[in-house]
Amino acid sequence: MSNLRNQVQLIGNVGNAPETKNFESGKKVCSFSLATNEFYHKEGEKIQQTDWHNVVAWGKQAELIEKYVDKGKEVAIRGKLTSRSYETQQGKKRYVTEVLVDEILFLGSKENTVE
Repeated sequence: MSNLRNQVQLIGNVGNAPETKNFESGKKVCSFSLATNEFYHKEGEKIQQTDWHNVVAWGKQAELIEKYVDKGKEVAIRGKLTSRSYETQQGKKRYVTEVLVDEILFLGSKENTVE
């Protein structure tokens, strides 16, 4: 059961072109937003609810995302939630919750699949 702690699995569409940063140490980080959709019925009408998630990947996962993922691509990710804070240039404190990627699976048509 310890493997179930702080584990997130999402399937959605990439909302923006992934941004990659390379550090002098040789490490690479890639970040993007992911839209997940849920549908429900209200008063006979089908309603779509979209939630947006901040996604961050390091190392090998970042390299794969940089190479194969574009805006709109459907992906499945598994990772964990992490939170951090930072200060804006105006001195305001901001809080961010992100999904830190452990594994990514490219979905969609066969021509867009990595083998």
